[in-house]
Amino acid sequence: MGKFIIGVLIGIIILPMGAYLYLQSGYAPVATSAPPMPFERFLAKTALHAALRREAPKTHTTTGSPALLAEGAEVFTHNCAVCHGLPGQPPTAIAKGEFPPPPQLFTQRGMVTDDPVGVTYWKVKHGIRLTGMPGFDPSLTDEQIWAVSLLMRNADHLTPALQAILSPQPPSPPQAVQTKKAAPKRK
Repeated sequence: MGKFIIGVLIGIIILPMGAYLYLQSGYAPVATSAPPMPFERFLAKTALHAALRREAPKTHTTTGSPALLAEGAEVFTHNCAVCHGLPGQPPTAIAKGEFPPPPQLFTQRGMVTDDPVGVTYWKVKHGIRLTGMPGFDPSLTDEQIWAVSLLMRNADHLTPALQAILSPQPPSPPQAVQTKKAAPKRK
């Protein structure tokens, strides 16, 4: 029994000390181009799914009216498209540089149309640690968050009006900068 207790105590000390030394050594991958740390995906996904089961709203009475979905498309275009892309467009330079890569929400593989709308709402509102997904609670209203969440729920059957809102807009021409003209020199 004494050897067992000593083994447990050594395990309790050695495991945390080993993890600390690993992190302090500078060998832990921290760049977005590096592979994930051991157990990183497992730990992050397990914690996220547990939080979603406990905290995501289970019901929502708002329906996806055309006006609400159009509002969601506007919110998406201005806040989400830089990472999650637009329909029929390749990933942006920002999306290509993130780790883990953000899902391209208008592609077959990236759609969240099967997720309960409350799960998408929770992710947009609170963000997801270690992914680059920010929480929009400080910058969007609850109505805007529900609107974009409902849009994502319906991303697999967009109307032409929604596709028009979600199409890439041509860049606006640069504004001419007015400079102050130097006063003519007097002789």
